[in-house]
Amino acid sequence: MTSMLDRRVDEVRRFNRLYTKRLGVLAENFLRSPFTLAEGRVLHELANREAPSASDVAAALELDPGYLSRILRRFESQGLVTRTPSPADGRRDVLGLTAAGRAAYAPLNERSHDEIAALLAPLPDERQELVLDAMATIAEALAPNDSAGDIVLRDPRVGDYGWVLERHGVLYGTEYGFDAHMEGYVSEVIAAYVANYDAARDRMWIAECNGARVGCIFAVHDYDDPAVARLRLLLTEPSARGCGLGRRLVRECIAFARAAGYRKMVLWTHSILTAARAIYASEGFVTTATESNDLWGPHLTSETWELNL
Repeated sequence: MTSMLDRRVDEVRRFNRLYTKRLGVLAENFLRSPFTLAEGRVLHELANREAPSASDVAAALELDPGYLSRILRRFESQGLVTRTPSPADGRRDVLGLTAAGRAAYAPLNERSHDEIAALLAPLPDERQELVLDAMATIAEALAPNDSAGDIVLRDPRVGDYGWVLERHGVLYGTEYGFDAHMEGYVSEVIAAYVANYDAARDRMWIAECNGARVGCIFAVHDYDDPAVARLRLLLTEPSARGCGLGRRLVRECIAFARAAGYRKMVLWTHSILTAARAIYASEGFVTTATESNDLWGPHLTSETWELNL
């Protein structure tokens, strides 16, 4: 007698056969290229990550490190990939695509887009949304905290600053009881960033997963001391927590500050934000000052942290 689990296994296998056929992942040459599926995924990670290490890519793709090492050696021999010492940690090499590597990745990215567009285009809008909703349900059910490899960090676009303000208000209000004064503070930070933006000294990242914004962070020059950078407005959505995104954002900030020539990075936080504080401490920040206040509703212990670069 077939059990309920056996029936469900059969249904999953049937679906696997359907989507592998429709997406063409079994073709010998991935997206009509000289690369295998695994090689194409490695190129995608290198093209969409800021200074990743081999371990970052292996973790994101769940690839055997030895297998990945062979792929990377082949890419290096073909002039597609470079390795350089990390500015944040000299014991760690970071990977990057060469101009030839980006030229090799570009048609893969374009063909992938076009093939998915061709798959969706014949469907009416409501059917397209049904497909996307079903995909999101599967992803959340099977890997709710395992989406770090699908998260890309990008520069801000129109509407992103408004999203940062809205999400800070919602998340800090619901999770910590902060009132509207907190949103006023965030709006002031964003307004000052936009008004005083210097491309060589300031940077803001949006973390995006499957088209949805899931986090942000700012590196801002101190308006009084040119040797100091400030880390500001770190935020991760609940759906993206537990996969290392917060640490990744902080490391991006630190790496940028070092590359920009800052002497010190400073941040302001609160003792109740334990997850963020743990990241700061593990990355070398130390507490240099504390104060009590009632700025945003609940009683808070505010802290200043610093990192010598």
